[in-house]
Amino acid sequence: MSERDAGQEVLRLQGLRKSYNVGKPTEVEVLHGLDLRLQRRDFAALVGASGSGKSTLLNLIGLLDRPTGGELFLLGQATSGMDDGERTALRGGSIGFVFQFHHLIQAFTALENVLMPLMAATGKPDGEQVARARALLAEVGLAGLEERKPDQLSGGQQQRVAVARALVSRPALLLADEPTGNLDSKSAAEVFQLFRRFNREFGCAVLLVTHDPRLSAQCDRTITLMDGRIECDDAPG
Repeated sequence: MSERDAGQEVLRLQGLRKSYNVGKPTEVEVLHGLDLRLQRRDFAALVGASGSGKSTLLNLIGLLDRPTGGELFLLGQATSGMDDGERTALRGGSIGFVFQFHHLIQAFTALENVLMPLMAATGKPDGEQVARARALLAEVGLAGLEERKPDQLSGGQQQRVAVARALVSRPALLLADEPTGNLDSKSAAEVFQLFRRFNREFGCAVLLVTHDPRLSAQCDRTITLMDGRIECDDAPG
């Protein structure tokens, strides 16, 4: 990765707002004009009390929901005017997701689960894509376990499969929503170090939602949401 790529802006929010029940007496705005930027090498925690708007914000950044005001730029592309197909294509090629619960397909092997994003985008994976998925499973410490089903893997191993799945499309942005919340401390530390490694080696920006102050303290940057506003953005420099 070149120095130019290292400084590339991955995400930019400009005055981002989100309301529910728009136009009704019960209308409520939950995000109030957020401004935020993430660069290629950023490794940031998103923290805040329950109800602060973290999940709503993550859904907007992941292009799973639409804002009611402002603009969201992903890799320099304004997304507000995109139709659903364009948003789906941009999301599939640019964003990886890891959740607290791995959401693996139980009938599929570890390898097939990792290949799912590529299969959804292109149909049957080619040889290069299968090799990439196998290499990623090896990178996360699961070499030799490619043909195992999820119920044949430990919780930590299943979450590693989920990490490999999130990275197989080589995303510019990795969104992790409480990714270690369902793991023991040893497995949690191992998964966190995987995020660190891929952030450094492949330059994918990481935005990690966590309630664990031990994890947020290990991130390079902490973004604190309070009542739908960014209260603090502890960015380097």
